[in-house]
Amino acid sequence: MKTLALLFAAAILLSAASKKIVVVGMGPAEIEEMGRVSPDVAVVAADERNLTAQVADADAIFGTISPELFAADKKLKWVQTYSAGVETYRFPAFTNSDVVLTNCKVIQGPEIADHAFALLLSLTRQLNQIIPMRTKEEWPRGAFHPIELRGKTALIIGVGGIGQQIAQRANAFGMKVIGVDPKDIPFSPYISKVVPPDRLDSVIPEADVIFVSAPHTPQSEGMIGPKQFEMMKKGAYFIAVSRGKLYNTQALVKALDSRQLAGAGLDVTNPEPLPAGHALWKFDNVIITPHIAGQSDGIGARRMDLIKENIARFAKGETMLNVVDKVKGY
Repeated sequence: MKTLALLFAAAILLSAASKKIVVVGMGPAEIEEMGRVSPDVAVVAADERNLTAQVADADAIFGTISPELFAADKKLKWVQTYSAGVETYRFPAFTNSDVVLTNCKVIQGPEIADHAFALLLSLTRQLNQIIPMRTKEEWPRGAFHPIELRGKTALIIGVGGIGQQIAQRANAFGMKVIGVDPKDIPFSPYISKVVPPDRLDSVIPEADVIFVSAPHTPQSEGMIGPKQFEMMKKGAYFIAVSRGKLYNTQALVKALDSRQLAGAGLDVTNPEPLPAGHALWKFDNVIITPHIAGQSDGIGARRMDLIKENIARFAKGETMLNVVDKVKGY
């Protein structure tokens, strides 16, 4: 009943509001909170059964866009995603249009960086082997040989909102940090140097830990292939928390099988989800989590703050936050 009441109220607001936003994947309380941002904007919940017709006169869509929806909406000016990655939104008609795309980069940095280090520390402190032994109620203290991170070198591929947060944590652990990014990164006290992607091979051999936190674009897909895995320092760790298509899965399996790598922590894989029976499940020095690095108790509030700020700016015709270059994909 509350949802129907909200839809009815939204219909009344539409007659007075100058801009209509259709929101997919949010609940009544969130819709109501967004709707209070500006009297010049009507925020309405998506009718999943009749979404194509509903967006026909929408000025903005939150949470999704497809070739069908894009073709149906003749007034569309803005699409807001709830994630940092936008690869599923990059179909030609939309990419080549003047419609603004904004994402949720940066705000996902803290929890994903935490997760990246949880994966790394589970390997370097051998918690992946120690924790399962609890059920045996044994105390085999001499069987484990954890390593410390101080003095080690971290290579962060993708020094955006997530990569910057990983760099901050790596620096706090006493690590030297090298970044790889196509953009000119402003000075950071946490990063010793940043090189462009075409110089990736020159810094890979230096790394004790390789973090993958770059977005998935046509340029970044497969950038860590067989050659790059072969160049990695023997005993290095590989941590992937952005997109699985950035690295060659079979090359990773080979590097693990040959003991070139000491271990891998994967929140993202290719294919995804990782099917039963896949070789990566078989390694005792691989930790796999089901693409949950972006989840936390704080992300919802940060996402809502960003979205409300963008609604306010949209209502006033101002430049919005986190505008994506649709051609580049970030």
